[in-house]
Amino acid sequence: MNKPTRNLLYLLFLIPVLMLSQNRLRDHGIQVGVLQPGQFNAITDVPGVQVGHSTLIEDENIRTGVTSILPHSGNIFQEKVPAAIFVGNGFGKLAGYTQVKELGNLETPIILTNTLSVPTAMNALIGYTLNQPENQNVRSVNAVVGETNDGYLNDIRGRHVTEDDVLQAIENATSGPVTEGNVGAGTGTICFGFKGGIGTSSRVLPKKSGGYTVGVLVQTNFGGVLQIAGVDVGKKLGHYSNSFKYSPDGSCMMVVLTDAPLDARNLERLAKRAMLGLSRTGGIASNGSGDYVIAVSTAEACRIPYQSDDLIQSHPTLRNGAMTPLFLATIEATEEAILNSLFAGETMIGRDGHKIEALPKKKVLAMLKEAGKMD
Repeated sequence: MNKPTRNLLYLLFLIPVLMLSQNRLRDHGIQVGVLQPGQFNAITDVPGVQVGHSTLIEDENIRTGVTSILPHSGNIFQEKVPAAIFVGNGFGKLAGYTQVKELGNLETPIILTNTLSVPTAMNALIGYTLNQPENQNVRSVNAVVGETNDGYLNDIRGRHVTEDDVLQAIENATSGPVTEGNVGAGTGTICFGFKGGIGTSSRVLPKKSGGYTVGVLVQTNFGGVLQIAGVDVGKKLGHYSNSFKYSPDGSCMMVVLTDAPLDARNLERLAKRAMLGLSRTGGIASNGSGDYVIAVSTAEACRIPYQSDDLIQSHPTLRNGAMTPLFLATIEATEEAILNSLFAGETMIGRDGHKIEALPKKKVLAMLKEAGKMD
């Protein structure tokens, strides 16, 4: 496929807000939790955050892509942000973990892609960072790249993601509504045996709790027994067995961003709560699942300059006692982001004719209505 045709595919996924809303949980009157979402109910409700995708749907076997998350629009290497990573289950290839753990900050955009494209994405991200004018003297870059394995629908061994695709995802990054489902890093993923993908959601705290925003973006490719708003959907559909009718293995990448002023320690505590959101959807973090959470504070007052003449670093940070509302926001937004990925996912045929059906929404909505879960 030539580049103009691929670019046309990119444009096809930049659909307007009204089309996005047709594929979302709340569009059907289903409310998750008690906190209110932001304007777009997306990770981009956190001020300054941008998301971009590169989507590769080519021939019969290529079903993959790249998703980028930028915590702010400036030079992230020069203005690092506090960060933490929590490993729910470590069967994965997340790059850049140890330096984030050691230093407590993030210095590149976050890139999500497929498992065997992590080295390519790292190379592109390193080049992107080195090529910024202010970074001419930089000799080390900690590229953070997460992944899930899309090898059932995608010719993953072909390693079709290029550095240009990664750079395109960064270039495409914008604020506002985020395209979900079969797009970017979620193009070829599977969730609870149905078509998964990219999903996102947000929560805004009441003013008395600080008024902060928490946004979550997920790349869903995992299993378990699906639950929606407390309803045992997977069980009612018979979409499981004692040994499962599909493999529960896979992975889920969860990215949690907030404008609350948090240090790395409390960001790790926040990241742990995303796993509770995953469990509320019926996810089980199986043996073969790489379930990772990257949590970042975008608060401008907390940015960490690459170079400074000051020996003392001082930033405002929330007290431990102020964390509980943020914990709840993270749990709710993660749960809804995962469900949004399922509602937005569309039936896909990929490698060797493999077919994954979309969530049977008519049946599911009938179950939820019967259970009194729809407004």
